[in-house]
Amino acid sequence: MKNLAREIRRRLEELKILRRHKALAKRYGYLPYMIARYDLFVEDTLALLRAFERRPNDAIRCNHLRSPCKRLVERLEERGFKLKRVPWSSRCFEVTKAPFSLSSTPEHLDGWFYIMDKSSCLPPEVLSPSPGERVADLASAPGGKATYLAEMMGYDGELLAFERNRARVPALLNNIERMGSLNVKVIVDDAYNAPKYGPFDKALLDAPCTGEGVIARDPSRKRSKKIEDLVLMHKVQVALLNRALDSLKSGGILVYSTCSIAPEENELVLLAVLEGRDDVEVLDSGEAGSPGISEYLGFEFPEAVKCRRLWPHIHGSEGFFVCALRRI
Repeated sequence: MKNLAREIRRRLEELKILRRHKALAKRYGYLPYMIARYDLFVEDTLALLRAFERRPNDAIRCNHLRSPCKRLVERLEERGFKLKRVPWSSRCFEVTKAPFSLSSTPEHLDGWFYIMDKSSCLPPEVLSPSPGERVADLASAPGGKATYLAEMMGYDGELLAFERNRARVPALLNNIERMGSLNVKVIVDDAYNAPKYGPFDKALLDAPCTGEGVIARDPSRKRSKKIEDLVLMHKVQVALLNRALDSLKSGGILVYSTCSIAPEENELVLLAVLEGRDDVEVLDSGEAGSPGISEYLGFEFPEAVKCRRLWPHIHGSEGFFVCALRRI
């Protein structure tokens, strides 16, 4: 379909806002159109809204360069922390009890672990870079996924960490140093320019998004994005994903992810990209979480079931989307 973004906007603007949608929007503080959308792609809208009222537990990713995970867990539990392994990562642990701030522990200061939401552990695991590869993290700051990828590579090979916002670069550099990620090179540039630095064996595009999956941490997102903002973000993501794919070698793999539950920013971004090129295929992204959404607003995308979603009300995480693609 030509001009998918325009058609998405038209269909969103034609959504029927029912009395129920208005009541839930008023009760929980959302824009009514968001609730109407949720009823189209969420099995239990009320459960989702309730989950967004509860901040998820933090998680940590242990850094094998500094310490084995077992030793780190033992040290933290001796300090009164309680940890539970994240199902989709052997390196990540959910913190179910924290007697004081994790960031103040000596282990954190010495780079034994990185604090992140457990959903953010999934994209690196799906990409699964190998030692010796040339890899790009196309939106890197503050460095959680970049240092994760570097560790998975055994600090062997080259990882280019892109960050367009100079104000965020110091935090990125600090975390790279703290975690000992010696094979990471920071590129202060927009991901849109990634092809001139390629080609890459693998790339991660954790795309800028509306943050509709992190409402529990930032309730302002309940009302901050109107339909036009959502459609504009879709256009940006389509452009970035196309450029990211252009930066890959033939046979190269890219993982696209967002911290948004919006199909407009996820499945429909992939649909727009795949309809415009014949050199990309959707790969199986594993068994974590739930399958992607194959039908929404009258758009059909059967291959979305190969993608993975994490839901606050089902998986106890932030809302997240992950999908692996290969350039043919």
